[in-house]
Order: sequence, then C-alpha cells, then structure tokens
Amino acid sequence: MEQRLHTERILSRAGSLRWDAGRDFHDDLVESIYTDAARIADRAVTREGERGRFDLDRTIDRFVTSRWLGFPLMLLMLTVVFWLTIEGANYPSAMLTTLLVDTIHPALKGGAAAIGMWSWLDGLLIDGIYLAMAWVISVMLPPMAIFFPLFTLLEDFGYLPRVAFNLDGLFRRAGAHGKQALTMAMGFGCNAAAIVSTRVIDSPRERLIAIITNNFSLCNGRWPTQILVATIFIGGLVPAHLAGLVSAASVVAVAVTGILLAFVVSWALSRTVLRGEASAFSLELPPYRPPQILRTVYTSVIDRTLIVLWRAVIFAIPAGAVIWLSSNITVGQASLAEHFIDFTGPFGAIIGLNGVILLAYVIAIPANEIIIPTILMLTVMSVGTPELGAGAGVMFELDSEADTARILASGGWTLLTAVNLMLFSLVHNPCSTTIYTIYKETRSAKWTTVSALLPVAMGFLLCFLVAIVWRALS
Repeated sequence: MEQRLHTERILSRAGSLRWDAGRDFHDDLVESIYTDAARIADRAVTREGERGRFDLDRTIDRFVTSRWLGFPLMLLMLTVVFWLTIEGANYPSAMLTTLLVDTIHPALKGGAAAIGMWSWLDGLLIDGIYLAMAWVISVMLPPMAIFFPLFTLLEDFGYLPRVAFNLDGLFRRAGAHGKQALTMAMGFGCNAAAIVSTRVIDSPRERLIAIITNNFSLCNGRWPTQILVATIFIGGLVPAHLAGLVSAASVVAVAVTGILLAFVVSWALSRTVLRGEASAFSLELPPYRPPQILRTVYTSVIDRTLIVLWRAVIFAIPAGAVIWLSSNITVGQASLAEHFIDFTGPFGAIIGLNGVILLAYVIAIPANEIIIPTILMLTVMSVGTPELGAGAGVMFELDSEADTARILASGGWTLLTAVNLMLFSLVHNPCSTTIYTIYKETRSAKWTTVSALLPVAMGFLLCFLVAIVWRALS
C-alpha cells in the first residue's frame, strides 16, 4: 500500500514540475523519491535510542491477523454479526408477518368471498401463491436488510481483507483461492448474492469451487429453521437458564460444520474433477478507514437486498401454487401430499427424518423461508388434526414454541429428527434463486446440476450416518 501511494505521489509531483533552466528535471524527480523514501523510513524504522512511533493500522493488525487471536476474533465478529442480524430482524419480521399474513391475507379472503370467487381459485391465488410470497418477504427481507449493510461496512472498514489474509493458508491447502473466504462469508447473508460475489476470483477453476461449495454457508433463509428447532429440542434438554446459550451454541456448531464441509469438498474437488494448483494470491491490506454509512446502506439495499428478494418472490409463486395444489388434489381418499408422505416415510425414517420433511424440502425448493410453515401445515394434515392449522395447503406459524413443539411431537418428531433436520437444512440443495444465479454465472447446465445435487447426496449420507450412530448408542 505504501509503495503504491508512494508511486502515485511521485507521478503527481512529476506532472506538476515546471521546466527550470537552472534546475534539471531528473534532479527534481530524484529528490521527490528520496523525500518520500525518508518519510516511509521514519514511519517504519525505529532508530536506536528512539521511541517507536504509534501506528494505529499496524497496532490493529497485530491482533486481527495474529496467528493466535485472528481466528477467535473472526469467530467473535461473525457471532456478533449473526446476533445483530437475528435479534434486529425479529421485530420488523414480526411486523411484516402481522401486516402481510394476519391483516392483508384475511382482507383478501374477505374480498374474494364478496365477489363470489370460485373457492379453488381463491385457495390457489390467496392461500397458495400470496401466502408463499408473504412468508418469503416477512422472513427474508429484514435479515438481509441488516446483514448486507453490516457485511459491507466491515468490507469498507478494511476488516474483510484481513479475514481473507487469515484464511488464505487454509484455502490454499484445500486447493482453493484465499478470496473464497469473502464469498463464503457473504453466503451467510444470501447464497445467491455470494455466487455473484465470486467474480472477485480470477481463476475459473477456483471460482467454480467457490460456487459449488457456497451452499454450505447457512443463508438467512435457513436461520429461522435452525433457531426454532434448536430452541425447542436442544434447549429443552437443559435447565431454562441455560437453554438460550445451549441453543445458540448448537446453531453456531452447525454453521461451523458448514465451514468445515466447504474446506473438505474444496479439497476433494481440487484433487479430482477440478484438479489444479492454487493460483498465486497477492493481497493488499488496505488502510483502515471510516465507512461511508449512507452510501453503504443504499448500495446494500438496492444492489443486493432488493434484487435478491425480487428473485426469491418470483420463485415463491410456483412454490405456493404447488403447495396448495398438492394438498387439495386428491387421489382416492388422500391428497397428493399425503400419498408422497406415506411413500417416502420409510426412507425418511431410515435417515432419521420423515416424509413431511422430505416433501417440504421438495416443494419449498424455491425458498427456504417457507420450510417451517410448510412443515407445520403438512404435519397437521398428515396426522388428521386439521383444526390445529388454517386449512389444507394454507401455511401457518404459531407464536408459541410450546404449541409448535406439540404439533411436531404429534408428527412423531424425536431429538434425532431435530438434529438431522438441522444438518439437512445445512446440507441440501440450494434454493431456486441460487440455482438460477449459478447457471447465470457459469452458463453450464452440468455444473449447475452438480451444484444442486451434490449437497443433497451429502445431506442424505450425513443424516444416514448420524442415524446409524444414534441408534447404535441408544
């Protein structure tokens, strides 16, 4: 950094020098070079008998790039960003849910009844399509509107290049690029946005590795599932005063598992189908500087949040339609959804899940944000307690965690089901928005298919192994 600024300063001075018959231009240029060199030396070198000058950037770097403190500080920073995102999103998310689900949805139903709309069209458009879009907006918008500005502020401040510096060695051993650390961190906000951010990686091979493995970063659409399941099943194992801490620790453990899987899969890909040497990574650590908050917020909201949200809403439309149709079209005495649940139930039991979860992840591919409402709706339908829900094909959530736990328990959920759901939520196919973005960035149907199916296969295998060990120890 110093050298680049030094060169720019020399060229600036050289351009402003005027011809002086009594003074050689070369002498002026040399004098400028030596002046800047002396200034840099005064800052960098401590002479004998002198007290070292204080340098704020260098002092901060001693901590954030330290071999011993760098990684704990990264984990702490990541935890703080997650906490601010989750806690900060709770209130606006609840407000949007109240507005879109509790207020507008009944109003639309009343309007449809007033004009005599056919019941099937009412259900398809309002209970299916509209509710899917409403859940996506209420669950997805608040955390993205918080996470992306925080992420960009850390980038503008100069901390994220230090993260890449710290993780460069690990990614290099995995045959990947050090900048994958930045795209991986971006994935915790939204995997689709992170796929776009892989453009910072110049090597096509290493960029492809970053794209394929980015799904192992828990996006904001999967956090609500992780937190709810951890709170009900894992937090319930300990005394009340420890429940919150234990639940949070289990969610962080799942996120760290995703990071480890990203390293393992990157290593495997770089030594098989994407074999090659890690490219040279010359990273310039920029000086720390105060972020431009207003510009950062505007850029994050317009360029990332709203664009990604719009794509998610578009993909939520067919998801809502499929959810309602599969729950209301009957064959024999059961709906299509019930037939699928019964058919996949034995396989789900083998891997520690159930048919309801498998169906929810099939029809909720467009948006992870609707997983919990879909699971609750399918559960009350499959166990024959429709009075606990809002109707066939109508997604819902409950304010009470105890009521939610009772519904899940009625569906045969156990601690193994909860643990494997958390793992499968981490390791499963990307959402439709991410899959579409992968295709746009790679222009390859083959690598898009690999990116979509590889995590599913790994998720089934991981859940199967956990189920085997669990039952062996029980």
